[in-house]
Amino acid sequence: MKAVKVENLSKQYSIGVSRAPYATLRDSIAGFANAPLKLFRRNKRASDSTIWALKDVSFEINRGELVGIIGRNGAGKSTLLKVLSRITEPTRGGVDIFGRVGSLLEVGTGFHPELTGRENIYLNGAILGMKRQEIERKFDEIVAFAEVQKFIDTPVKRFSSGMYLRLAFAVAAHLEPEILLVDEVLAVGDNNFQKKCLGKMEEMSSGGRTVLFVSHNMPAVLRLCNRVILLDQGQLLADGSPQQVTRQYLSSSTGSQAERVWPSAEIAPGDTVARLRSIRVCDKAGKTIEATDIRQDFRIEVEYWNLQRRLRPSVLLIFTNEDGVCLFQSNDFNNNVWADTRREPGLVRSVCKLPGNFFSEGRVLVTVGIGTYNPNLLHAIERDAVAFQIFDRSEGDGVRGEYVGEWPGVIRPMLDWEINTKAGNPTASSYQEESLHT
Repeated sequence: MKAVKVENLSKQYSIGVSRAPYATLRDSIAGFANAPLKLFRRNKRASDSTIWALKDVSFEINRGELVGIIGRNGAGKSTLLKVLSRITEPTRGGVDIFGRVGSLLEVGTGFHPELTGRENIYLNGAILGMKRQEIERKFDEIVAFAEVQKFIDTPVKRFSSGMYLRLAFAVAAHLEPEILLVDEVLAVGDNNFQKKCLGKMEEMSSGGRTVLFVSHNMPAVLRLCNRVILLDQGQLLADGSPQQVTRQYLSSSTGSQAERVWPSAEIAPGDTVARLRSIRVCDKAGKTIEATDIRQDFRIEVEYWNLQRRLRPSVLLIFTNEDGVCLFQSNDFNNNVWADTRREPGLVRSVCKLPGNFFSEGRVLVTVGIGTYNPNLLHAIERDAVAFQIFDRSEGDGVRGEYVGEWPGVIRPMLDWEINTKAGNPTASSYQEESLHT
């Protein structure tokens, strides 16, 4: 049975349009006289001031499916969920929704800031068409899941972003929507709560409800979803099994490159504690590289703005292969001196040094986060921020030596070996009595 049907869906936005200031009577009269000329100029510029966030997207989702929606920033993922949630109208095409929809698209959506947490739970339930008795039956479960018992009668405008997010997800997931739409809001917040949310979505899908999950977290997509849709520049690029589609995404030009730079703080990932500035894959000389010989040392360089003195931000790197398998993670507090250094506001450069003969061949993606600990808080994260390619030329002094066939494994370290020999011919007694161990 169908839950969602999308047919030739397109959404166009105007860009670079600013509001005109209030006009005087003289301005209005002059404007009336110049109206034909302005209309001509407006029509001439129309094609230059619009962008297609979605273009001719079509797919169907059956009841009970847990579908991941992936793609680079600007691919149209969030716009798609906003259209499905009826927050925005499509420019053309159609959407049919068969069931009650709950959505968590971005922090702040769906709550009235002046109302308390309790009042917002009832308000959201009423919007979903639920009776008061139904909401009351779920109320305690929602509050317990969100862990906001002490603040449930406080206006949500006084909530921290973490409290707001926890309550918003709890409401969206527990008020029995038949279709749940979740954007990448789970990328910010407490790690334990993220796991809790992912488990809840898995539980909903196994119970026959439909979940659409926008994420850059490939391991989560691979673990949770039974189907993945890939968007690129507003168009549907692939729709199929999670392994096949995520591999296409990670290995194509829609995936990450070797450098990311945010030109302004307004668009950089982060909060009032820290904001990312740049991430690079580079060689020992500092040159940006997209690929490296398996034998060469190289580095991941992260620059971020520390915006305060009280906490001790640290850089976290998570390395993932093309199959979405987490290879390992590392944190700059492994530098003991830096771990104990007082943090001052300003630009910080943190460099992770990676040895040669460590990674196996293939493409590796790096997720970058900035966090503080005890309590564990994630202040900035960029999933699959950069990527690099490891290649092995098999020239005799690498791990594989002269062997040119497939060499399995997710890592390929050059390990120390010790070999001893003893001259002589074997006899029956030597097999039992002699040994190279002394």
